[in-house]
Amino acid sequence: MAGNTLLFKSNYAVSSKIEPFYKGGKVQISHDEQYIFCTCGPKVNILQIDTGKIIHSIEQDDQEDITSFSLSPDDEGLVTASRALLLKQWDWKQEKCARSWRAIHNVPVASMTFDCTSTLLATGGCDGTIKLWDVVKQYCTHNLKGSSGVVHLVEFHPDISRLQLFSSSVDCGIRIWDLRTSKCICVLESHYSAVTALAFSPDGQTLISSGRDKICSVWDLKKKAVKRTVPVYEAVEGVVLLPGTSDYSQMGVKGEGLHFVTAGSKGVLRVWDSSSARCVFTQVLPDAPALKIEEGDLDPRSLMHLLPMPRSNRLATVTAEHNILIYQMPALTVQQQFVGYNDDVLDVKFLGKDDKHIVVATNSSQLKVFELATNSCQILYGHTDTILSIDVFRKGSMFASCAKDNSLRLWKMDLKSGHVRCVAQGSGHSNAVGSVACSRLKKAFLVSGSQDCTIKVWDLPDPLPDVGCEPVLMTARLTEKAHDKDVNSVTISPNDKLLASGSQDRTAKLWSLADMSLLGVFRGHSRGVWCVQFSPVDQVLATASADGSIKIWSIQDFSCLKTFEGHDASVLKIIFVSRGTQLVSSGSDGLVKLWTIKTNECVKTFDAHQDKVWALHGGSKDDLMVTGSADSTITLGTGQTSKIPPVIINRKQIFRNLSKTSSVLRYSVVWNTNSRSCLDAQAVLQVLLTHLSPEEILQYQGTRTHLEGLIPYTERHMQRIGRLLQASMFLDYMWQKMRITGGIDSVNLDDDEMDTSPQSIFIIDKQPVEMTDNPVSRHQQEDEDEEEDLEDSEKTEELLDEDESVSTSKSARVNGMKPNGVNRVVDGGQVSSEESEDEDDVMEITSKVYTIHSPF
Repeated sequence: MAGNTLLFKSNYAVSSKIEPFYKGGKVQISHDEQYIFCTCGPKVNILQIDTGKIIHSIEQDDQEDITSFSLSPDDEGLVTASRALLLKQWDWKQEKCARSWRAIHNVPVASMTFDCTSTLLATGGCDGTIKLWDVVKQYCTHNLKGSSGVVHLVEFHPDISRLQLFSSSVDCGIRIWDLRTSKCICVLESHYSAVTALAFSPDGQTLISSGRDKICSVWDLKKKAVKRTVPVYEAVEGVVLLPGTSDYSQMGVKGEGLHFVTAGSKGVLRVWDSSSARCVFTQVLPDAPALKIEEGDLDPRSLMHLLPMPRSNRLATVTAEHNILIYQMPALTVQQQFVGYNDDVLDVKFLGKDDKHIVVATNSSQLKVFELATNSCQILYGHTDTILSIDVFRKGSMFASCAKDNSLRLWKMDLKSGHVRCVAQGSGHSNAVGSVACSRLKKAFLVSGSQDCTIKVWDLPDPLPDVGCEPVLMTARLTEKAHDKDVNSVTISPNDKLLASGSQDRTAKLWSLADMSLLGVFRGHSRGVWCVQFSPVDQVLATASADGSIKIWSIQDFSCLKTFEGHDASVLKIIFVSRGTQLVSSGSDGLVKLWTIKTNECVKTFDAHQDKVWALHGGSKDDLMVTGSADSTITLGTGQTSKIPPVIINRKQIFRNLSKTSSVLRYSVVWNTNSRSCLDAQAVLQVLLTHLSPEEILQYQGTRTHLEGLIPYTERHMQRIGRLLQASMFLDYMWQKMRITGGIDSVNLDDDEMDTSPQSIFIIDKQPVEMTDNPVSRHQQEDEDEEEDLEDSEKTEELLDEDESVSTSKSARVNGMKPNGVNRVVDGGQVSSEESEDEDDVMEITSKVYTIHSPF
C-alpha cells in the first residue's frame, strides 16, 4: 500500500436522511396526485410521490400539535387547526402563513373539509358544533348545533347546488344539514359504532357509509333510507367507489352496478357488489406468519385510511404502522410504499449493486428495504418478533437476519426487479438471537450468537432455492457454549478462518471456525462488549464496549494495542474504513466519531442523532456511510478524503479560534468535575488566564456562575495533589535514608541485647540501579491490572448490574467516562475501573514513569 496514495477520511457530509414524516392522523392526496399531505405533531409534511422526498414542511409557530387540516380542491389553499384553537391558512408552496383566526370552537377542531369550489370550509369540533367559513371573504357563515360529542367526520355533497353537508359524531348517526336554512333535515341511522368514511355515487343519489361495527350501508339519498346493509366482518376504516369507466374484471367486477372497495382491520382490500352485498374480490397479501398481538391491541397491518387517486386509476392505503402504500388498479399491485415512521432503528446495511438499497431492522418483526433514489420501501414479513441484527454477504444480493423469535432467516434480492424474498430459515437457539454474521469469501455459511450464551454455525443449502420458492430449512453444523452471558456480537475474519465474539460478560473471544475451538480471550473492558470487528488488512480485532471505550487487540498474542476514549456512554457499533487505517464508532450518546488509528486522534464528531445510534455500516466502495438511531432517523453520509492524516489542533489553537469564552468556561466546569479530565480543564483555564485579564473574563455572560462551579472541585483536586505530594516525599525520604545492602547484613546481630524496634528487610539486586531505569514488563503489568480488575469487580458487583442495558442519558457518567467534548487515546493496554480519585492520579503518575510502546 503506497503511503502517498492512501486517502484518509476527514469528514462525512450528510447526503440524505430518512426521517419520520407521519405519526398518525389525517392523510390527504393532492388533486393532481403529485403530493401526499400528512400530519406529524406540530407539522404538516408534504411528500412528493415521484421522489419520495419531503419537499415542504408546514410548522406551527407555537409548536402545538395539529389536530386537523384540509387541502382545497384547487390544490392552492391549505388550512390547519391546532390545539391552540387557531385556524391558519397557508401558502404551502412558499411555506408561509397567509392569515390566521380564532376557530370560535371552545375545544380543538377534530375534522374539516372544503367544498368543490374551494370557497367554503367546514370545521367539526370536539364541542359538538360545526362551523362553516368563507375563506375568500374571510368570515364565518354558519354555526350548526345539534351533534352530540366529537364531530369526527364532515363531507360536502359533491353537487354544490344542493348546499348540503353531511356529518357524523359519537352518536353513530349521519346528519344531513341544509345550508340554506342551517338546519338538520335528516339523521341516517344504521350504524352502531363510529362512522369512518362516506362515498358518493357519480350521480349523487347514492351514499355508501362504512363503520367500525363491521358493516357498510348503501343509502338512497332521495328516500333517505337504507337500500342494503353489507356485512363486511371487519372494522372498516375506508370506502371508495370504483368508477364505472374502466375494466375491473381482474378485481371481480362483472356487472354494471355500483362496486366499492373497503379497507379495514384485516389489512386487505376487498371489492363488494352493492346490489348483491357479496364480496367479489379479496386482495392476496404476501405470505406472513401470524404476529404476537396481545388481546385488545391493533394489528400493525390494519388499514386506517383508503384514498382514491382517480386520475391515475390508483388507490392509496395507510396502515397502522404508518406506512403509505400506492396500488395500481386493476391488478392492485404495489407501485410505491413509503414508511412514515420507523420507530427505533436497530440495524441497517447497504444492499444491492452499487449500494442503491438499504435494509433496515426496526423495533418490529418486519424488515424494510429502501430504494435510496425514491425512498420507496419493500416490507419483508417472516419473523414473528423484533428483528435485532442484519448482515450482508459480499456483493450485496443476499443477507441474513435474526430476531427475538429465536430464529434466523436468509433473504435474496432479485437484481433485475429488486424484489426480496426469504430463501432459507433456521431455528435452534433457546433464546433471542442477537447477532448474525455472513461468510466473507464465499456464500457458504452463517454464524449466529444468542442470549442463550451459545454460538451456532449454519451451512447454507446448496443449491439455494430461487426467489419465490418455499424457503428451505437450515440446521446448525456446530454449537458452542461461548460465553457466560448474552452474546452481543459475532464477526467473521476476511479469510473465513476465524470468528470473534463479544459478550455481556465483558470479554471478547477468538475462535477457529473449522472446529469452533477457542484460540484466546480478550480481557480488559470493564463492561459488556457490544461490537467486535476484524480489520480488513491487519491482524487485529476492534471491540466496542459499554464502558465507553474502543480497544484494538492483536490476534497473535491477544494483547491490547490501543484504547480509544471519547464517547460519553456506551459504544454500540464500530467499522473500519480507509483500508483499515481509520475507525468509525457510534454510541448511545447519539454521536458518531471518526478516528485515525495511527495518529491516535478523533478526527471528527458527528451530532446527527438525538438518541442511541444502534446502526452503522459502510458502503462496499468505502465512500458511503449509513447510520440509524433510536430517534427513528436514518442518515446517509458521503466520505470526504485527504491524502494526509487530518491535523488535530492543540488546546491553544482551539482557544484562539473560539469566539465564545463562556462556552470554554462551561466545558471546563464539566471537565473539572472528574479527576481523569481535570488536567485538561486546568490547561484550558491557564491559557484563558494568560490571554485575558480578570476584568475581561468577568464581562462574559455566566462567568461568575462558571467560576463558582470551578472553585470547589479545584480545591478538592489541590487537596488530593497535596496528599500525593506528601506521600511521594515520604517515599523519597525513605529511599535516601535506607541502608541498601545485599541481604540481611544490615541487621546487627552481634549486640548483646536484641534490638526489638521494628525493622524492614529489603532483598534487592546487589548492583545498584535507578528506579526509572527498571522497566516493568508488559505482561507483569497486565497481570497486576487483571488482579485489580477482579478485586474491583467483586467489590462493585451490584453497581455493575446495570451493564445489561445501555445508558439512555447523553449526560450520564459511567465509571470514569470522559465528559462531553474530550477525546483521549491510551497506548499500551488496559484502563482499570476507578476505585478512587487518588488511585486515578497514581495511575497517571505511573504511566509517566513506565511507558509501554505499542507495537501496532
